[in-house]
Order: sequence, then C-alpha cells, then structure tokens
Amino acid sequence: MNKKISDFKMSLKNRKKLYLPKINISFHKIGNWVARKLNNSKTVKMGFFSYAKFSIKNQTFFAKRLSFLIKAGVPMLESIHVIKEQTKSKREAKVFEKIIADVSNGQTLSGSLSRFKQVFGNFAINIIKAGEGSGTLMDNLNYLADELKKKELLRKKIRSAMLYPIIVTLATFGIIGFLTAYIFPKIIPLFQSLNAKLPLSTRAIIYLTDLIRNDGLWILLGLIIVIVGIVVMIKNVPKVRSAYDGLILRIPIFGSMILNYNLTNTTRTLGLLLKSGISLTEALVITTDTTENVRYKEAFSNIKAGVMKGKTLSELINKYRAVFPLMLVHMISIGEKSGNLSNTLMYLSEYYENEFDEQTKNLSSTIEPVLMIIMGIMVGFVAISVITPIYEITNSIHK
Repeated sequence: MNKKISDFKMSLKNRKKLYLPKINISFHKIGNWVARKLNNSKTVKMGFFSYAKFSIKNQTFFAKRLSFLIKAGVPMLESIHVIKEQTKSKREAKVFEKIIADVSNGQTLSGSLSRFKQVFGNFAINIIKAGEGSGTLMDNLNYLADELKKKELLRKKIRSAMLYPIIVTLATFGIIGFLTAYIFPKIIPLFQSLNAKLPLSTRAIIYLTDLIRNDGLWILLGLIIVIVGIVVMIKNVPKVRSAYDGLILRIPIFGSMILNYNLTNTTRTLGLLLKSGISLTEALVITTDTTENVRYKEAFSNIKAGVMKGKTLSELINKYRAVFPLMLVHMISIGEKSGNLSNTLMYLSEYYENEFDEQTKNLSSTIEPVLMIIMGIMVGFVAISVITPIYEITNSIHK
C-alpha cells in the first residue's frame, strides 16, 4: 500500500515537471501580449465610444483660440485649460484632459496631439510640430486656422453647387413617379374597356405601371442593395475606389470642378507645409495622407518615391497629366528654379480656388438648360402617352 502511495506521488512530480514548462511558456506569451498592449496604449486608439474626430469648425476654433491666447502671453498649459472649459462636448473635453496631462508632464503639444491622429489629422500635427521647432508656433497656428477655414468653405461650396441639380432631378422623378403610379392607373381601365389599339409609348407606360404596382417594393429593395453594395465596394476595395475617383474627374461639367477642388487642396497643403519648414519629402507624405481622391494619393506617393531618388518635383508631376494640368507643371518648374516653390504653390492654390469659385457660381446657369430639357422630355413622354390614346378614342367615337 505504501509503495502504491509513493509511486502515485512520484507520478505527480513527473507530471509537474512535464507540464510546468508548458504553463510557463503560456504565461510568457500572455506577458508578452500584455506588454505589447501596454506599449500600444501610448498611442490612443480611437473607437466609436472613445474619441470622435473633431469637426473642421472645432479644429479651426482650437487653432485660432490657442494662437490668440499665446499671443496674449497666456502659458500653453493654461491656454489649453481655457479652451477645455469652453468646449461643450464631453468627448472633446476628454481629449483636452489628456493633452493637459501630457503637456504638464513636459511633453510638447505636437507630441501629445500625435496620440490623437484620428482626431486632429497629420496635417495639423505637423504644422504645429514645425512651429514648435522653428519658434513660430503662433504664426503656424494662424496658418492652420486659415487653411482649415478655407477647406471648410470649399466643401460648403461644392455641396451647395450639387444641391440644385439634385433637387431638380428628384423633383423630375417625383413628378414622373406620381403620374405613373397614381394618375395613369386610373385611366388604364378606360383604354382596356374600349379595346382600342394603343401606341407604343402608352403600352410602355402601362408595362412600367404594372411593374411598379406589382414589384415596386422588390425593385426598391434591389436598388437599395445595389447602391449600398457599390458604396461598400468603393470604400473597401482599392481598385474600385481608384476607378471611381478617376471616373468622377471625367464627368462633363462636374469633372473639371472636382479637379480644381483637389488641385486647390493639394497645392495649398503642400505649399503651407513647405512654408512651415517641412522638407519636400515629408510634405509629400503628409499631402498624400490628407488627400481624399485616390488618384491624387497614388500620384503623390509615386512622386515622393521619385523625389527621394533625386528627381525634381516638376519632372515627376509631368508624368501625371490626367490629374495635374500643364500650366501647373510649368509654374512648379519656375518655382523650383527660382527657389520659391512654397510661394508658387500658394499662388497656384489661389488660382485654382478662383477657378473653382467661378465654376460653382456658373453651375446653375450652365446645368439648368440641360436639366430643363431632360425634365421636359421625360414629363412630355408621359403626357403624350396619356393624351394620344384619348385623342384617338375621341376621334373614333365621333366617326
């Protein structure tokens, strides 16, 4: 009996020796995983329930107010405290609390903001970093506020420019839908009772009316699925996004407007970064990151690689004539030769912004006749489809 007990104890010891290393390895893996998570926590991750991206208006307010307070002689830490007290959003207040904690511990403002890249963006962080390095933080904050304000104005202009054609298009389809779904079905029994031969346009409208009445919900559901699918593919499939961004630049009237919008943003961003003392290579990286159109992202990414190999900016931009006009290439070449590239880019941004302004102002007068013609043809087609058979039936009755 004692021998069996001693054998059992020995087997337990052997099991401990066998399984203990495995347990130690697993604990070691867990320890490494925890350490990685702690290291990653130095960069604040943005989730849906953590920190929301600041709107451009709030970013402008932050830059402008901070510049004003620094100019008034208020210390950095106290300035951020003042801005935090003035914010109404709890999420934004939490961001400012983290920034205050970092700055009070001796960290630079740009170093603290770099933890919130998804909140402020690389462009703002690098402008502030350049200002801190060169001792021109107040000026750079003013540059940043002006730039953000101009970007917001550009977005508002493009939205207002698109509003008119969208309203007219929706009104056209609304009228046609009302005539087809509600008015026309009340006249169809009259045509069917007289057994009259109907014109092709009327038969087409009858077929469309029956299709809408019988399968309208399925058609609507199918359209929603297709639209959602296209949007998801544009956002998540790089090749589809690249094709979409290239296509919108070729749309008549709107294409040149979107081209000028992108040129205004990219030239101003690049020019302002160079003016702030940031190197051309780094400025191209930031411009790539802040550009929304994938075609411009691809172009600037490849241009950056070429600049690193010693090629000139104008030489590389000339390879992408689909997104960069010839005039821009010539102006950048002159700026490089004169050593005044940043000012040249700022001049180009103003030029393309003026072009964009003119296009948005003239959009309604340019597109209104086209929309009116299309609207007239569609409504006229429905009206003729209704009136023609009534006229023929009336004539046959009189005969």
